[in-house]
Amino acid sequence: MTRRFDDSRILVATHNAGKLEEMQQLFAPYGVDVVGAAEMNLPEPEETEDSFLGNARIKARAAVAATGLPALADDSGIEVEALGGQPGVFTANWAETPNGRDFIHAMTLTHEKLESVQAPHPRRASFRATLVLAWPDGHEEVFEGKVDGTLVWPFRGQTGHGYDPMFKPDGYALTFAEMDPAEKNRISHRADAFTKLIAGCFG
Repeated sequence: MTRRFDDSRILVATHNAGKLEEMQQLFAPYGVDVVGAAEMNLPEPEETEDSFLGNARIKARAAVAATGLPALADDSGIEVEALGGQPGVFTANWAETPNGRDFIHAMTLTHEKLESVQAPHPRRASFRATLVLAWPDGHEEVFEGKVDGTLVWPFRGQTGHGYDPMFKPDGYALTFAEMDPAEKNRISHRADAFTKLIAGCFG
């Protein structure tokens, strides 16, 4: 039996403005005040685990310890079939450049790696998300989501973030970055995990 969320405020342990906005939209119907890690001046903890769950736990626990608020952390990434599941938990690392994170760089790197191994088309990939909801008393709930699709090149679309311009979910002609954000938020990996969170803790 999952624990019901009865607090009025939740800290979303992310410094990613796009991710925070997505979470604020998802939580809007439930009357929960959503605050981000940047707003609370929290440092970004070092993500030292080799799994989405491990890194989400690091972020959630650090946020709870620093603020005393219940915290929701997400770790997510894209797994490319022809690259053995890479970049996976290291998705953000592939975007690192001397000038900060650049996902055009990450998408280009991914495409170059696929070309170098002569990966056949369609080039299958999955977005995965793991949510950890942690309370100050140490209780935690874990929810996982996934969406399958194919990678396109050149990438397309202006909305979204991360690998969204390169990812076309199964059953759709548009990439995540070409979709209306509300439509993308309805079918994304994070939405899949979030639906399970709502059913478990808010339903």
